[in-house]
Amino acid sequence: MEAFAATDKGCVRSNNEDYCLVQPEMGLFILADGMGGAKAGERASRLAVDTVSAAVTSAGRRDTQVLLSAVEEANRKVMAAANSDPNMEGMGTTLVAALETDDGVAIASVGDSRAYILDEKGLRAITQDQTWVNDVGRPLGLDEESLRSHPMRHVLTMAIGAGTPLAINYYMVRPSPAALLLICSDGLHGVVDRSRMEEILRGNGNGSDSLEQKCLRLIEEAKNAGGPDNITAVLVRAANAPDLPEVSEHQASLQDTQPI
Repeated sequence: MEAFAATDKGCVRSNNEDYCLVQPEMGLFILADGMGGAKAGERASRLAVDTVSAAVTSAGRRDTQVLLSAVEEANRKVMAAANSDPNMEGMGTTLVAALETDDGVAIASVGDSRAYILDEKGLRAITQDQTWVNDVGRPLGLDEESLRSHPMRHVLTMAIGAGTPLAINYYMVRPSPAALLLICSDGLHGVVDRSRMEEILRGNGNGSDSLEQKCLRLIEEAKNAGGPDNITAVLVRAANAPDLPEVSEHQASLQDTQPI
């Protein structure tokens, strides 16, 4: 697999609490969006990502159980760091990790950073946000217009470092040879709408844009829209992947994803 990642502090924030890591040789791709006062968010995101990477590397195999255990270890490490330093109290982070396995690409998600897939059916989200909107607002029957302006709309219901037990959303994706995987923080998906992200990812229409060009264009689009948060994008595809075919109708179905 080949991959490229880019991150930017955006137009408003003074520091960048996002952190990402791509390891194509291991088939491992990770993104975290930290939170907390002082530099706690930066520490939480980096600690979580590095812990997942180290745990997967030391496991000696690549499967869903390894990824699950790695995310749980990241939660323990962030909690321990927060408890050992008063300046880090309350820190946490979202986390999305994708691991290539024999069965496909396993994806673990905590919080509201997202993974998307782009193929002949269009661009659609694989992960579901662990937020007040999804876990409380929609079950209460609030309409989408109310949810978009609700004061609780950005509140997470789960994060790495927030406590135990940890609820991890897991998915198995079996992408087509031409599919493109996007992992991003809410500084991108919360600012740039899905149709515009797809337009950028499809590039000039024949798929010749590099992953680097696509990543940088996504970030620039978010900054042009105000860049209110840190922005991170990770793009992954099969090496020597064929061009994506053009589509006439986009489908939002998740039929090619399977919860674990």
